[in-house]
Amino acid sequence: MDEAVRTQPSNWNVPNVLTTLRIVMVPFFAWALLVDGGESITWRFVAFVIFAVAMITDKIDGDLARKHDLVTNFGKIADPIADKAITGMAFIGLSIVGDIWWWVTIVVLLREWSVTLLRLSILKKVVIAAADLGKIKTTFQAVALATLCLPLRDPDLPSGLEVPGEVVFYLAQACLAIAVALTLWSGWEFYRGVWRQRASLRS
Repeated sequence: MDEAVRTQPSNWNVPNVLTTLRIVMVPFFAWALLVDGGESITWRFVAFVIFAVAMITDKIDGDLARKHDLVTNFGKIADPIADKAITGMAFIGLSIVGDIWWWVTIVVLLREWSVTLLRLSILKKVVIAAADLGKIKTTFQAVALATLCLPLRDPDLPSGLEVPGEVVFYLAQACLAIAVALTLWSGWEFYRGVWRQRASLRS
């Protein structure tokens, strides 16, 4: 009985504030990344910091919500939207400045948003837990995007940083390639899980 009448936590809590902060960060991140066509060393570093803070707060708000039982309906909807908004803007912005191929951005965003929208639409009928593969994908993706936000191949960098910058750039591209492969595979596993659960509900 106590469980049935247990009140929902208030939407005014720290995890939800952090989630909202991530959404607010998106236009500032986009602006910093695209200043002077992405050729401003200073603003590329600012974009890196904003993106890194967004990824850190994503981890913090999820841990806080679970630890202190602060999971709300607002958080369930806003958290994935905040995540996809900041990472989606990173993909689009980095494609605009020429650091990520457009076909990669299109494939990843189609997968990410289709899965997110499907999760939200079937939230009460079918429960698909976040797979470990998806968490690994998120880690590789976050590392790749954050690193590529840096001005690694800017011609105005000191000459001593040119070679290290190139090396780090291609390491980030390798992380991105792994993230894309895991994105497609985890997306397939998600859709397979949805199909199986819906089939079992019909039977």
